[in-house]
Amino acid sequence: MTKEQRLGHVSMLAASIMWGLMAPISKAAMNSDAVSAMLVADVRIFGAAILFWIFSFFTKGEKIKDKTDYVRFFFAGLFAILLNQCVYVTGVSMTSPVDASIITTTLPIVTMIFAAIFIKEPVTGLKAGGVLLGACGALLLIFGDHILGGSAPVVRSGQSSNLTGDLLCFFAQCSYAVYLVIFRNLIKKYHPVTLMKWMFTFSSIVMIPMSARSLALTGWNSISLTEYAELAYVLIFGTFLCYLIVPVGQKHLRPTLVAMYNYVQPVVATAVAIIWGMDTFNILKVLAVGLIFAGVILVNRSKARFPADDNGRTAALRSGSGLGHLRK
Repeated sequence: MTKEQRLGHVSMLAASIMWGLMAPISKAAMNSDAVSAMLVADVRIFGAAILFWIFSFFTKGEKIKDKTDYVRFFFAGLFAILLNQCVYVTGVSMTSPVDASIITTTLPIVTMIFAAIFIKEPVTGLKAGGVLLGACGALLLIFGDHILGGSAPVVRSGQSSNLTGDLLCFFAQCSYAVYLVIFRNLIKKYHPVTLMKWMFTFSSIVMIPMSARSLALTGWNSISLTEYAELAYVLIFGTFLCYLIVPVGQKHLRPTLVAMYNYVQPVVATAVAIIWGMDTFNILKVLAVGLIFAGVILVNRSKARFPADDNGRTAALRSGSGLGHLRK
């Protein structure tokens, strides 16, 4: 493993840990009537745009020589931020948390399929086996207690399974998979700050007409200090820092391997739940974690489309279709 690949793995692992912690923290914030799911999405998108612009003033400026890259920034933000975050939040509000958790495990599978279609990434036995192992581990974390004879996941009123909600959650996974595969060259071309600054800026512009009314009606005085602290974590750690370091992993790791780190998030969420006394430790959880990381190892050892991808150097995508032609 090269130095660049190690850096990519560390970046994705750190981001996955912060995203995993964000799940229980954001859930705690949304237990308040004053903090809605849309408000959390607004804080992430508008807040991150502001932070990335501020941070860019303290970094070496990077010029956008190819003006058509602004169009690519727009579509990258559309798939990675707007369609992923906003559609997923809407889907979760319509369906059960269990359904939403299960559907998030499809991201590596969808990414593997898209990578095979658009950039001709080979679907090897190691890669398919690794994705399957990771999915089994994630599902085991979700249903482990039920398998041992515990109670089934609680489904509250208004949170039962819903086909439309399930489809929206799945669409959110597909949109992020498109970003990982189609915009890989754009990710490699620019510094993470430049990339995210423009992606979040365009996403904010699109969000303004949809969020203006809800932001104006938000009772900011009714939000407690604890809830502000939870929102601050979601913004600074769960969004700004994560989106700052994720492109580092995307530069040096293949799309399917990047998507595999999605399975680390339920591991972190489960660990936090155990530490906080919200869950218990058992042998199935150990097995689940083992399956997830075994899956990551298998995908990491699978064959890449281009040899340069396996030694950490930048490789140009030689094929693609659709939005991929937006990249020269």
